[in-house]
Amino acid sequence: MVDRLADLGVPVSWEQVAAIAGTAVVGRPHIARAMAASGAIADPREAFTDDWIGDGGRAYVDRYALDPVRAIGLVRAAGGVAVLAHPRAAGRPWSDEQIAALAAAGLAGVEVFHPDQPEPARADLLDLARDLGLVATGGSDDHGSLTGYRIGCEVAPPGAYETLVAMAAGAQPITRD
Repeated sequence: MVDRLADLGVPVSWEQVAAIAGTAVVGRPHIARAMAASGAIADPREAFTDDWIGDGGRAYVDRYALDPVRAIGLVRAAGGVAVLAHPRAAGRPWSDEQIAALAAAGLAGVEVFHPDQPEPARADLLDLARDLGLVATGGSDDHGSLTGYRIGCEVAPPGAYETLVAMAAGAQPITRD
């Protein structure tokens, strides 16, 4: 994406993006911040359009992603549990049938409570989770000032964490002791 932006005349470098990311895994929010710092856009949110690095945008480069069923298998083989993140957020709607197929492959939970999922979607997902025997989870998806979602703005329901830990092989819950 950085190379494509350079081809489009946006003066950002990989080094600049990596410095913004620090020790975090580099992602589009870091590129957006570099674009804003360069003056190409006024606000990082402007980067997520067809003009720039939004899905399908002029500088967008799709990343490699494992097939979800394969990913679930790898997580389970490592002793973990897989949870599908915000499946009804804008731009990434997973159908009931797709989620059911993942549940059949070993999916343990589905994120219901997320700031990008409207109340009707949450209600539908709660019903689906119950029908499929999945743990309903939640999270704030904190990306700092880019989204404004802060840690704790959404949380998992009581018992969700303990249920997921119990499903994991050899895991022990983290406590506040």
